[in-house]
Amino acid sequence: MASIKHGDELSAARMTTANSFDLDVLRTFLTVVEAGSFTAAASVLGTTQSTVSMQIRRLERDLGTPVFHREGRSVRLTVDGERLQTHARELVRLNDEAWRDLTGAALSGAVRLGIPDDYAFYLPETLRDFSEAHPSVNLDVRCDLSVSLVDRVRRGDLDLALVTRQTRSPGGEALRREPLVWSAARSRAIEHADPLPLAVYPREACVFREHATRALTEAGRRWRVIYTSKSVTGQQAMVRAGLAVSPTTVNMVTPEMRALDENSGLPSLPAIEIALHRAPGRPSEPARRLYDMIRDKLWAA
Repeated sequence: MASIKHGDELSAARMTTANSFDLDVLRTFLTVVEAGSFTAAASVLGTTQSTVSMQIRRLERDLGTPVFHREGRSVRLTVDGERLQTHARELVRLNDEAWRDLTGAALSGAVRLGIPDDYAFYLPETLRDFSEAHPSVNLDVRCDLSVSLVDRVRRGDLDLALVTRQTRSPGGEALRREPLVWSAARSRAIEHADPLPLAVYPREACVFREHATRALTEAGRRWRVIYTSKSVTGQQAMVRAGLAVSPTTVNMVTPEMRALDENSGLPSLPAIEIALHRAPGRPSEPARRLYDMIRDKLWAA
């Protein structure tokens, strides 16, 4: 039987190490993806920007390819970075799942989630599954406008926030894009009124209003705000009554409403991004677990 020399053992060990991912580095990589920059990722991880940069350089050196395009202070994924992101999430998930299974560690503590009430329909099943899987975790869900939720998660008052990405408050991990449409009552052709009556969120509070009024103005269409509310329920009531039209996502159009098409004479609206924000510092295990479940839910939807 052939013997293995000590030098061969060292070479084999080096080869194994060279072809293995460091999970801590992968977690840093995923945090940079979510935060959008090395500096922001360092804040989330509670470390320095130089440490994050060093870990990403090490990862790129080991892979032999860049995973980020550097654009000033921000970064975006390369093609190889996009491929790595998928594998990294699965590797980290499997590691955490195996650890919990073998150690028998039960999840406990609390997690605070912020969400606008118009997005609540995205998550009932996810929140139910989370609560059933982790009954010892105190789940606290709070509704507010996206701009307020982003501020609260940045201050650490919330662990997570699922929001509409705003012009003035970028960041978070974009999970999906939703097209905006004009919604109107089925019973009345209010879209032909001049000026066009609008039911919208308060000024500076939501990008829906910003997109709608800009599109109307650029199209030369006169408009006036007749109803302002922080609640989508109130806006929908005005629309269903045939008193106003409102910019909304397709998923928010109720059976008593209709989404207006290009034949309505109204200008088209851009898509909005739905983003998931995480508080600075290392997340708690309940927060990280819920983050993963929400991300997986919205990516798959």
